[in-house]
Amino acid sequence: MTQAQSPPPGGAGPDRSRMGPTRISTLVVAGLAAAAVAWLLISTFYYSGIPQLPWLPVVTLAALAVLEGYAAINTRGRIDRRPGRAPVNALMVARFVVLAKASALAGAIFAGFYAGLTAWLFVESTRAATEDRAPAGGGLLASLALVAAALWLERSCRVPERPEDERERDERESRPGQR
Repeated sequence: MTQAQSPPPGGAGPDRSRMGPTRISTLVVAGLAAAAVAWLLISTFYYSGIPQLPWLPVVTLAALAVLEGYAAINTRGRIDRRPGRAPVNALMVARFVVLAKASALAGAIFAGFYAGLTAWLFVESTRAATEDRAPAGGGLLASLALVAAALWLERSCRVPERPEDERERDERESRPGQR
């Protein structure tokens, strides 16, 4: 007698190891969790000696968003084979996709953290909280820009659909009557 074997983890079939596009729901959940953690941390430790919020993380997140936006424009032009653009390197595109997926998740976590921080700072009416509102709001905007640029880069790395006349016929299409 043979025992029935369970399917391998990750599903069965040729598509089980395929990487899909970043889900917005994943980014929203990560952002909400980070916002809750930020609210708890800031409400607990804000008055116990936290220095003024720095602008360096804001500048860094904004710079990453600009670089990924530029990479999205450049990569899309190279994939579409626009005149004056060098052909695209497939390995570079794969690396950009990994960068975009990681940046989208990191940006969502930072956006959630800055959203929780900003919300708490607007509830507080102290002078220190008022001074920290600008860097917190800037961090929120820069984080959202990073998420948008990362999703744009990920979308720019997609292979365009070929017109119907250029597509190769599938094996199943070449054998009529079989499914």
